[in-house]
Amino acid sequence: MAAVTPSDSQKHSLSLWNFFTIGFGAIIGTGWIFLVGEWLVISGGPLPAMLAFLLGALLLLPVGAVFGELTSSLPLDGGMVEYVDRTYGKTASFVTGWLLLLSNIIMCPWETIAISTLFAQMFGSIFPLLRSVKLYTVLGADVYLWPTLIALGFAAFIIRQNLHGAAAAAKTQAFLTKALLCGLLLAIISAVDSGSLSDWEPAFQQVAAANLQTKATSLAAGVLALLTVTPFFYTGFDTIPQQAEEAAQGLDWHRFGRIISLSLLAAGGFYMICIAAFSSLMPWTAFVQEPLAALACLRQLNSTLYFVMLCITVLGALGPMNSFYASSARLVTAMAHKQQLPLIFTPPPGKPAAASTHALLIFCTVLAPFLGGNMLLPLTNVAALTFMFACTMVCLACYRLRRSEPALPRPYKVPGGRFGIGCACAIGSCIVALMLLPGSAASLNPAEYLLLAAWLVLGALVKALHRYGHRA
Repeated sequence: MAAVTPSDSQKHSLSLWNFFTIGFGAIIGTGWIFLVGEWLVISGGPLPAMLAFLLGALLLLPVGAVFGELTSSLPLDGGMVEYVDRTYGKTASFVTGWLLLLSNIIMCPWETIAISTLFAQMFGSIFPLLRSVKLYTVLGADVYLWPTLIALGFAAFIIRQNLHGAAAAAKTQAFLTKALLCGLLLAIISAVDSGSLSDWEPAFQQVAAANLQTKATSLAAGVLALLTVTPFFYTGFDTIPQQAEEAAQGLDWHRFGRIISLSLLAAGGFYMICIAAFSSLMPWTAFVQEPLAALACLRQLNSTLYFVMLCITVLGALGPMNSFYASSARLVTAMAHKQQLPLIFTPPPGKPAAASTHALLIFCTVLAPFLGGNMLLPLTNVAALTFMFACTMVCLACYRLRRSEPALPRPYKVPGGRFGIGCACAIGSCIVALMLLPGSAASLNPAEYLLLAAWLVLGALVKALHRYGHRA
């Protein structure tokens, strides 16, 4: 099979730095602000939580290396669809692309809901006007008018940037990544100035907060308990290869192969420093009792710092929204080019996405803030499962390509060769199994299985209608 090359009509503008900020920003997002307290409860303390995120990043390195090899060999937008199609055929490619599309599409609404929740809960305590008009309650979460409108305004900005092309979106992503780093820097400065390592003690302890409690009974068990959850918070590195076709002319593809692994390591370091900094600001057993603990402890230290951090958190939510909007659009386009979706999703020459693709993404993003904050966790869990399934299929495709297309140019290769690729396949398979295994800390609940089943049924209908349309 001949190698596939990028379309000459595409604009080639993304540098190695742009790719790094796309991936890093998509991984980090706002999860560390919303859930750092829950991480400490699950693991039983800061030390096991930090070790779990370190091990999580290291375990995903082989998977990142696989993406680096395939993307440097086949630099295509939405390349995951192409990789599986070349090795396992059209049906496997469609299933992979369809499930990956769910994980990507979900993340744009996720961040819109997060922004609305931040303005309702945190900014609302400063400016009561934000909660002056309650629309309704859904799944136990109140939905307010003004936070919803503000979230829609931020979403409109990201949509506008992506409609203007990859270069504008990449510049936005670079700025948002810098804002995230500034936020963490503020937390570190506060920890150095006011914190104490004694607040980390005890190193492990079973605690309970809200509806969550530590189930592990030792330091090692605490690490393992959180380790099964950490892949959820590394979701997003696939946004790098999803936009490979827009790489700048003359890009060093060998160095590109390392960018994905570098983004995973940088995200792991970010999470570890985040846990260490916030756990130093007050005793961690008290820290975990606060709602949105990271912001709550800053509010106790300095009201100005708290407000600045709130603003940075909102900017942090825009980063993954930007990355996932772009990658979703490229994935839909790739599936349309492979004749897996209706022709209306095929873009005109020189465009990365069709108008109908933008309409679909805009609809999902705009609808999201009306669903309420309690939709965040179900969306996260379903997105994580479908993402890791797609990653595992890509690893299996990489393993087979080494045998079926040995002459394929590979500017970057997975360290360890087929053994390294085999490790990536095993890691991905284990993570998917943990998400599906009943009783696992990472398993889906019935509502999440229902959402997944509905998406699969929709995919089967799309496939059937598309096949009927071609026959007609």
